[in-house]
Amino acid sequence: MQSLFKTLFLTAALALPLSSPLFAQDAQEPLPTPPVESQRIQQQVDVVFVIDTTGSMAGLIEGAKRKVWAIANTIIDQRPNARIRIGLVAYRDIGDEYVTRAYPLSTDIQGIYGKLLSFQADGGGDTPESVNEALDVAVGKQPWVSTSMPGSSRILFLVGDAPPHMDYQQDRKYPEIIKAARQKGIIVNAVQAGDMAATRPIWQEIAQRGGGEYIAIPQDGGRVVVIDTPYDNEIIIIQKKLNATVIPYGSRAKQSEVADRAHAYESAPAPAAADMSSYVNKSGKGKAVITGGGDLVAEIQEGRQLADIPPAELPPAMQKMSRAEQTAYIARQTRERDDLSRQLAEKVRQRDAFMREADRKDTGKQGDSFDRAVARTLEKQIK
Repeated sequence: MQSLFKTLFLTAALALPLSSPLFAQDAQEPLPTPPVESQRIQQQVDVVFVIDTTGSMAGLIEGAKRKVWAIANTIIDQRPNARIRIGLVAYRDIGDEYVTRAYPLSTDIQGIYGKLLSFQADGGGDTPESVNEALDVAVGKQPWVSTSMPGSSRILFLVGDAPPHMDYQQDRKYPEIIKAARQKGIIVNAVQAGDMAATRPIWQEIAQRGGGEYIAIPQDGGRVVVIDTPYDNEIIIIQKKLNATVIPYGSRAKQSEVADRAHAYESAPAPAAADMSSYVNKSGKGKAVITGGGDLVAEIQEGRQLADIPPAELPPAMQKMSRAEQTAYIARQTRERDDLSRQLAEKVRQRDAFMREADRKDTGKQGDSFDRAVARTLEKQIK
């Protein structure tokens, strides 16, 4: 069935395309710097999550998968005109399947979401973990925005339950790493899952040295509040129609990747799918339907010339068209998108108001949770 879906999807060449996947990096390799989408950006918000993915973190990781889009919406609501990038560093320990896996800061939040979905808690065993190496990768290898860009924010969240191995001679230690982070203008927050006594003073020290917040939450990440709204299904229906206005282009491999990711989007729970649509609508200002590029309709609206695109990179159906037919096709897709984007923006506005009211009524009942703690911290630290 999935093979049939992919074949039909590629034949139609209409989908929810995403940028190329962010490949896991060995700790010794520098992370690639994603291209800058626009030189007109005046503000930038970079947020990196450094997450312990050993077995004891299973509950928190599953909660983060459900709420990452709500966190992304917190950022876009704070800075609607900023260029927003999120990065991930997963870590375990020597002897586990991996020590660190890093995914570079990227505006392709849908791609980052896909990577987060692949996280599975496993490994560990002894109490300390490779915290130092993970912090070193996050601070030294991620392509953070330069401090020369005015109004930019650089925020790191260390999320774990166990202290670092201080006996690994090959590692730089966290005091030196946090000092380097501050020199780069990075705020370092420490989120402790659970109540391990050996972790608390180190996490508090990391937050203090990093100019950030020490946040204590339950071992399982706390109560995950998922608000179902009467607008979710309407938003999803509009989003599916918007997906049909996308014209993916590029290599055949990339178009195959588009089909796989569109299939993953369809399987998202309704609240998460609505959160995703909300973020993309706000960040794309009605032009972009997906994050990370690869959509010809959006790029033409941004000023790219159809004549500059090699014919072989166009979808098969467009390759058979004349230039006039191609131009008319793009224009039809653009008009359809403009109308649907206006409808979606109104539903997103109504949904946001409903969720603010639901959240107000629930205040004081939630307790500490990963997503709410991160949202509160971002609201304070984003410039």
